[in-house]
Amino acid sequence: MLAQATRMNLKLSTVSLLVGLLYAAPQVFGLVRPAQFTEAARRFPRSMRWGWTLMLLGTVWFLFNLSEESIADFAAYKNFLLVGFAGVGIGSCIFVQDFLGARGLAVTLLLLAKTMVDSGRPALPYTSWALCIQIWAYIFVIAGIWLTISPWRLRDWINWLTANPARLKLVCGANLGLALLVCALGLTKF
Repeated sequence: MLAQATRMNLKLSTVSLLVGLLYAAPQVFGLVRPAQFTEAARRFPRSMRWGWTLMLLGTVWFLFNLSEESIADFAAYKNFLLVGFAGVGIGSCIFVQDFLGARGLAVTLLLLAKTMVDSGRPALPYTSWALCIQIWAYIFVIAGIWLTISPWRLRDWINWLTANPARLKLVCGANLGLALLVCALGLTKF
């Protein structure tokens, strides 16, 4: 029963492994090379490269989700919506370049949270461990909304995090533990 798939055919175990590994990568980088991590992290919120990448990834991901929707009330307008939202995603990259990395991260976190919730929902009746993924997804939703409203706060949070190498290693270590837990759940419980 846990092998039930979402519409995109992503099982909770697959999503857990992917999210866990994706989340673990920067944590390992922060633990192994704290100076380089600090430099890269401080550039991230205003990074045009990361901003374009994440914003366009989010735009394509959102358009895919919208194309999969079968809401009869909007069927006649679906193509207009697809074009309009594509324009908003690309237009954001061109006209809203300040803190584009933070804004792209916000969009990506919101879409990732949707995928996590959608893949975890079928598993809830069978294992309470699915709540770990659901709760983490809602934390991503809060972070995505927060970064959408005030993207400069990511810069402030990164500056606080990287101000002290011991603090950086402690937070990266704790986050790596969370990532490994999610990967372990993907391998064992889901």
